[in-house]
Amino acid sequence: MHISVTDREPWDVEADVLAVAIAADREPDGALAELDRRLEGALGALRTIREQVGEAYSGTLVRGRDMGADFVLAMGIGDLEAFDRLAALRFGAAIERRLGGRAVRRLAIWLPAALAGHGELDERILGELVSRGIVEGAFEPAAIYRETVPSAPPILDELILVVPGGDAGAVAAAAERGRIIGQGVVRTRRLSQRASNDVSPEVLADEATAIANAHGLSIEVIGPEKATEMGMGMFMAVGRGSDNPPRFIVMRSGGGRATDSRGRLLAMVGKGVTFDSGGISIKPANRMEEMKMDKTGACTVIGAIATVAELAPGVPLLAIAPAVENMPGPHSTRPGDVVRALNGKMVEIENTDAEGRLILGDALVYAERQGATHIVDVATLTGSVERTFGKLVTGGFGRPQGWWDEIVDAGARQAERYAQIPLIDEYRSGMDSWYADLKNSFSSDGSLARSGLFLAEFVTRPWVHLDIAGTAYLREATAWSARGATGVAHATLVELALRGA
Repeated sequence: MHISVTDREPWDVEADVLAVAIAADREPDGALAELDRRLEGALGALRTIREQVGEAYSGTLVRGRDMGADFVLAMGIGDLEAFDRLAALRFGAAIERRLGGRAVRRLAIWLPAALAGHGELDERILGELVSRGIVEGAFEPAAIYRETVPSAPPILDELILVVPGGDAGAVAAAAERGRIIGQGVVRTRRLSQRASNDVSPEVLADEATAIANAHGLSIEVIGPEKATEMGMGMFMAVGRGSDNPPRFIVMRSGGGRATDSRGRLLAMVGKGVTFDSGGISIKPANRMEEMKMDKTGACTVIGAIATVAELAPGVPLLAIAPAVENMPGPHSTRPGDVVRALNGKMVEIENTDAEGRLILGDALVYAERQGATHIVDVATLTGSVERTFGKLVTGGFGRPQGWWDEIVDAGARQAERYAQIPLIDEYRSGMDSWYADLKNSFSSDGSLARSGLFLAEFVTRPWVHLDIAGTAYLREATAWSARGATGVAHATLVELALRGA
């Protein structure tokens, strides 16, 4: 998709469809009133019958008249006073979703000064987020295994951003950044969404290798023999139960132990359970098919390092994705087994379904041994985080506070929301084991906090854990997204890494 930016008036722009924002708390005035005049009062007529009164992400198509576009899409944005970065991202995505099944090749979106000058937004931020939304809105997971999906959003040849009186060059650069980040989100979503019989740990490693080769990244894939030799006892405790052997994926940008412009080497660690049956502690059958999504953290960090390489080649960065399949079998770990972690700690495995923290623990230790000065891990770790925060806010932990705050700020700039869960050291006693240094499963009392405390046993550097178990997957479609993988946290990681460019 080619992106162009014009400072012409919206009615002069030639396109198949011109999308315009309709606020619920504002009557059409100025240029919007002029556009309605050229439409012979169609927008006003819609408002009188309450067909289009600005309800957020509802869209109505009307025939263009006396203008360059064949059709106008009046897209509601809710109250202008509430229009923020997240609304801008969803505005772009909702436009693309609304045009599903339509033959549209050239789409123009009018970004008036009222939007670009609202709150913390400016025309560049707006251009970046709307363009990113268009790309993300075009993703249709139903097309992964089908040749045709009649209702799929259109594949655009050109996106035209209309910014009358604006700085077209600056908006174009920002929109291109948004396009690249959006493509990375789509790459993450597609890989996350693929079925477990399609993506095993070995296939995930192959996909990571192809992505690394395409983006000039180095990659090492550690197999089970070497992982055992290195002492990754927790990683192998999960991976050895499946006929699909585990793969420990390490991607690097920048080479060696180089640090970025801020003197940091950021490591992004992602949980890569390509299917999670729960192992011997087997899960209930209900919704077990969703457990193909347990690799989403790994897909996120693999996608993020590639996106950063596109936007700022050579920035020192690590992406580590321990990939396993958690299955019951003759070689599976049993409840009560005791294993040695990479850092030497002994861990009693009470519940084989608490496997994510095991593979992440060894990966966190490995990241530090590779010179990481700052670490973020991303994982579909606990069901309790979804019960606490739902599917729209990602919960997480972090130490020190300044590192958590920096990640939250990066997320806010990319319209992603996080809520901090306190790490209460007094809960640590509930992790004690009779046989080992700690155990991997706890009572329901404080279990969410203890999941973070378990991971904290394996880090000594600034570290944040993002639990995306609720936000990684939508069970129902929305006006701005198909159901399925969301790609959450990808844009946050990219924004964070680019600060060291």
